[in-house]
Amino acid sequence: QEQLVESGGGSVQAGGSLRLSCTAPGFTSNACGMEWFRQAAGGSYREWVSTLSSDGTTNFAAAVKGRFTFSKAEVKDTVYLQMNSLRPDDTGMYYCKTISPVGVYRPHDPCVRADWGQGTQVTVSS
Repeated sequence: QEQLVESGGGSVQAGGSLRLSCTAPGFTSNACGMEWFRQAAGGSYREWVSTLSSDGTTNFAAAVKGRFTFSKAEVKDTVYLQMNSLRPDDTGMYYCKTISPVGVYRPHDPCVRADWGQGTQVTVSS
């Protein structure tokens, strides 16, 4: 199975913006949804950030709502997480993950993956 690939991270000052990309093979053809997670350095868990459902709806964690947007790219199998008004507490490694389509159950769902990509590092300085 081809790997998820996150990119677009970097170092910015507080108030700055970044756009993260995620390429997930099969995302378009399997009508998957997508989620972003982040993990702080030294942290023990990955915090949910946002969901883009297969029906186009988006949801965001309270900490990022109003500052982040999540959209599909025109490029196949690619999504964007636009992050504005970045804060130091947004710092972390960001990961994407495909999820099942809304209202669809299928055994061996190709959207459900056990693996993670390498992530992309976001560092926000004050």
